[in-house]
Amino acid sequence: MPEKVVVIGSGPAGWAACIYTSRANLEPLCFEGAVTEENRLQGTLPLGQLALTTEVENYPGFPNGNLNAYLDDSIDESKRKYMAPHLGEGVSGPELMELMRQQAINFGTKVVTDDIVDVDFSSHPFKITPANGETVEALTVIIATGARANYLGLDSEERFKNMGVSACAVCDGAMPRFRNQPLVVVGGGDSAMEEGTFLTKFASKVYLVHRRDEFRASKIMADRALANEKIEVKWNSVIDEVLGDDEKGVTGVRIRSTLDENQTEELDATGYFAAIGHTPNINFLKGQIETNDKGYIQWKVPFRTNTNVDGVFAAGDVADDHYKQAITAAGSGCMAALDAERWLVDKGFD
Repeated sequence: MPEKVVVIGSGPAGWAACIYTSRANLEPLCFEGAVTEENRLQGTLPLGQLALTTEVENYPGFPNGNLNAYLDDSIDESKRKYMAPHLGEGVSGPELMELMRQQAINFGTKVVTDDIVDVDFSSHPFKITPANGETVEALTVIIATGARANYLGLDSEERFKNMGVSACAVCDGAMPRFRNQPLVVVGGGDSAMEEGTFLTKFASKVYLVHRRDEFRASKIMADRALANEKIEVKWNSVIDEVLGDDEKGVTGVRIRSTLDENQTEELDATGYFAAIGHTPNINFLKGQIETNDKGYIQWKVPFRTNTNVDGVFAAGDVADDHYKQAITAAGSGCMAALDAERWLVDKGFD
C-alpha cells in the first residue's frame, strides 16, 4: 500500500509536518537525510540548518534556563547520549531539533535516515527513491529539504562555524560575543545590505567586504547601508582568511585587494557573516517542481503550500526566499500538513 504522506526533510518544517500529520493518524514516513561526509561538507546533514547553530534565543517557549532534566526525560537515550553537553543557558539548535524529532516519533512518525535521490511525480501514486534504492509509493509528498547557506569555501570558515562564523545575522546577531564588537559581512547584494544594517543594532562597527567597486544590491538598500555611520565598506576586496583560535573563536579577517593581490589588510572582528545567498536543496526533484527565479519552490495557490503538482506540497526554506526563520519554517510545515490532510480527504483517501 502507498504511504499516505511522505515528508522529505528534517528541519523545523519537516518535523512540524510530521507532528501534524501523525496527530491526524496519517502515519507519515519521513526521510530525514543521510549521515554522510558529503552532507556534512555542504551543510545538509539531518536536522537542518538549525542543528548547525548553538544558542537559539528567538524560538518561542524556550527562555533562558537550564534544560538538562527536560532533555534527559524527553529525548530517547539512544540519541541523548550522543548529544553535546547542555550549556545550561536555554535551548541550542541541535537540542531543539532533537526535541522536535522525538515529538514526531512519539506520535507515530516513521523515520528513515537516508537521502532521496529521485522522485517521479508524473503519475499517481508518486514514486520516491532513496539512496538505498528501495522505492516507496506515496499519495502525498511534503518537500521540506530547506536551503543551505553559501560560503566562500575557505577552510577557516569551516573551522570557526559556531565560533563567530555565521550565515544568519537575524539568528545570531544578538549573541553576547557580537555585542559592542566589530563585525565583518561579506557580500554585495540585498542580503548583505540587510545583514549589515541589522548588525549595527548590536555591533560597534560593521565592515562590508565586497569584491567590486559598487554593490549589486538595489539602490534603496545600498543607500541605506552607505548612510549608516556604523558601516565601513571595504571595496575591491575579498576575504583571504578568517582569523582566530580555538579558545576565542573568530578574532578578525584578512582581506586581499582584487586590484593588487599583494595588498592585504587585517581587520579586528569577533564575527564573520557570510551574506552571499542560499541554495535550495532541490537537485533530487530534477525539474519536476516549478521554482522562482531564485530557485525556490513556488507555492501555486495563494496562502497555501501547493506546488504545481497536485498532491505535492512544499514547506520551510526550500520555498521561502524571504523570511528564512525557524518559526516561519515550522509554521509552513504545519500548513503543508493540513493541506495534505485536506487533499487526501477531498480525493477520497481518508
